[in-house]
Amino acid sequence: MEDDFRALADRVRASLTSPEETAAYAALLALVRDRTPAAREKLARVLVAPEQPLWARETAAYVLGSAGDRRAFETLVLMLNYRDPVRCVTAARALARLGDPRTARAAAALATNPVRTHYALHPIRLLVELRAPESVPALIATLERLLSARDHHWPIARACVEGLGALGDPRAIPVLTVASSYPQLTAAAAAALARAEAHPDARRDPRQGSGTRPGAAARPAPGHRPAPGARPGAVRRAPGTGPGPGRRPAT
Repeated sequence: MEDDFRALADRVRASLTSPEETAAYAALLALVRDRTPAAREKLARVLVAPEQPLWARETAAYVLGSAGDRRAFETLVLMLNYRDPVRCVTAARALARLGDPRTARAAAALATNPVRTHYALHPIRLLVELRAPESVPALIATLERLLSARDHHWPIARACVEGLGALGDPRAIPVLTVASSYPQLTAAAAAALARAEAHPDARRDPRQGSGTRPGAAARPAPGHRPAPGARPGAVRRAPGTGPGPGRRPAT
């Protein structure tokens, strides 16, 4: 956290434009260093006080969120979907430490919002880091939408593919298979598919009770040779078990 906060402080300090702002920021940093309950209460008031500059809210929210204070949640979610990527990164790091059960739902809502696709990168990455129940469904839904859209938003689609690969969930196999047909995603999708298909749950089709993926043909045993004249994939029946001419199947 210390390195992350130092980077935040340096960025804010470089953005200050007046002696008044510099003095206000020095006072804010004094509260951060105080680390007492009274100082934390003052930081929480910065989040809701009117006419506070954005850098003050961001600093207070980051410090409180990293300390597990859930009063920072709303401000951090706002920053997570902000137009400035560096603020999104800071918010995502604090939200990952916050431990608020609302975080994954909020990140999923931001990641799947078609109006805010340009800003979905860091919500997607946060979902991957959280590994919450909402993570895989949100990434699948976002990737499916992007693959079928006119504007594919390749960086966002690639983040979904890479995130699904990191999560290694077999539910993503169908959409990753589609993604692999796009040259912009082929390499990332192939790597993600390898991880998803290596998951134990990917080896059994719950609808068929077999070890094959849905729609996949069973592989013949080693050394197996089809009977002369047999069609590939045809199922041979034992004598007397097939319907046969004029025989009605049992009901």
